[in-house]
Amino acid sequence: MTRILILIFLFGHLGCIGKTSLLPQNEDLMNRIKSIKGLIALWDFKEEEGYARKADGIGEFPLVEMNGTLPRIKEGPLSGYSAQFGNNAYLMLPNKKCKELNLYGEGQGVTVVAWVKWSGEQTGFVGGMWNEYEEGGKRQYGLFVSLPHYNGRNQVCGHISKTGKPTPPFPYSIDYSASKQEVPPNEWACIAFLFDGEFIKSYLNGKFEPREPELIDHTSGFEGYPDGIIQTKNPYYFKEWMGNNGSDFTVGAVLLKSGMGNFFKGQIGGLAVFNRVLSEAEMQKFIP
Repeated sequence: MTRILILIFLFGHLGCIGKTSLLPQNEDLMNRIKSIKGLIALWDFKEEEGYARKADGIGEFPLVEMNGTLPRIKEGPLSGYSAQFGNNAYLMLPNKKCKELNLYGEGQGVTVVAWVKWSGEQTGFVGGMWNEYEEGGKRQYGLFVSLPHYNGRNQVCGHISKTGKPTPPFPYSIDYSASKQEVPPNEWACIAFLFDGEFIKSYLNGKFEPREPELIDHTSGFEGYPDGIIQTKNPYYFKEWMGNNGSDFTVGAVLLKSGMGNFFKGQIGGLAVFNRVLSEAEMQKFIP
């Protein structure tokens, strides 16, 4: 009887060699996300490196690895997996295939949510349609961690642009919200921003915290702003709309003058894009 049990174990073990076994996913969280109206795409990063990352939602929107591969880590809040960023590789969907992800126009809202384990190093682009250089800039919408130039160091930052270009008279786009809370390094966090056509708001772990008006760094000495500009970074007032500016959808990096940059360092375990502004109650549904 003992020999039979040993043989069953050995054959069963050998039969598993070469197969990809998926970790159990957080079905409750996944179902909560999918139940929210306006979901365009939800990537859970369960695919192995070398394969396109495909979404649930109204389309697969396959994100292809660029400039190398992204290792799959057996850890993540959605599928149980995540993609490891930090070797200058990133993911891309060309503009012509963005379709419903190409959000723009007056009255168009957007909410972008991600589950990240950020290393705490430098500016990191998480996801969106954001190109800072080509044809003078094709910025549209983008979720960042840490944009220090205009008072967003170590914070959740939601960026919106109408023209795709820098914000006059400054050399860069200043139009982003920045959470009051700092993103904790080396631990999982849910980061998000939304834009309703008037305000951009940044969230950390489902919570919005307003900031007081403050002097924005690197804005003094420009035409019309000899002493700098005072703004509220969360919520950030932006009475414009997203332009149809032709950017690709990228995850983990954006195109700068020097080439691809603002590389995210750490793990991304989930990314979701909605074509509307979510309510405060809906924002709570993203917490594992």
